[in-house]
Amino acid sequence: MDCDVVIIGAGPAGLTAGLYAARARRCTVLIEKGVIGGQIALTAAVENYPGFSDAINGYDLSQAMLKQGEKYGLMATYTMAHSVERSDNDLFLVKTSEGELFTKTVIAAGGAGYSRLGVVGEERLIGRGVSYCATCDAALFRGQEVAVVGGGDAAMDEAVFLSRYASRVHVIHRRDKLRATPVLQERAFAEPKIDFMWNTVVTEVRGDGMVSGVRLRNSVSGEESGLELTGLFVFIGQQPNIDYLGGLVAMDETGHVIVNEWMETNVPGVFAAGDVRSGAARQVVTSAGDGATAAIRADKYIGEKFGAWELPS
Repeated sequence: MDCDVVIIGAGPAGLTAGLYAARARRCTVLIEKGVIGGQIALTAAVENYPGFSDAINGYDLSQAMLKQGEKYGLMATYTMAHSVERSDNDLFLVKTSEGELFTKTVIAAGGAGYSRLGVVGEERLIGRGVSYCATCDAALFRGQEVAVVGGGDAAMDEAVFLSRYASRVHVIHRRDKLRATPVLQERAFAEPKIDFMWNTVVTEVRGDGMVSGVRLRNSVSGEESGLELTGLFVFIGQQPNIDYLGGLVAMDETGHVIVNEWMETNVPGVFAAGDVRSGAARQVVTSAGDGATAAIRADKYIGEKFGAWELPS
């Protein structure tokens, strides 16, 4: 099958790119290996996406985005992308578990996976008190006691943000000092609502339906303890889902794709949008904006590279 635009990843960035590309009357294929919506599909209440005065379920929002794209001809296929390679005639060959696609442009929008603790109860309670985005979910924990796991920049940034809402923020860190930059450490240490639990790891997340607490172990003494709370925010790293790109495009030191303001990579015809790109804000609305920008630029690239627009057959 030949098409104009192949989008890899059906999170907010990919879904929006699909809408814009399909509405521009480009033959557009959206590839998703898992759940439509990606990380956002696991969020029970999205409160900061414009247009919804009441919170909307992340899965429902994702399905609405997909339906809107399909209305204009977006074709979604549920398979895994294995590689993207340059082909003849300035095309790209996208290899998937279900076959191969030749395309004029590729938009990488596979999002990024948050590193998990890998402890009992974590997966079961994602979206039910376990979160990987304080900016997204902090307001749900107004006046409640929560914990942040991690010691880097993201963990300190989010802990300070959480302190605007939560009654208490416990920072749980496996080491005896933080890795965050000095300015972020100073902000966290200066916030009276934040306390620190050093040399400590989470061994279990507890809760029947919703998070009610965690089990902890001191990595020096081996002492175990419990902590009652209603929210657990995990910030121990993030990996962009871009294995299929291999060494095709330039990436930064963290493995995220380097793009310009038009979401263009250093390879003409290849774009990146959302959490896979360097410097992403990791929000639904900004990912959607990235997707729209990438699709608009992809449409322009196709017109300039391959000539006048033709009605897809």
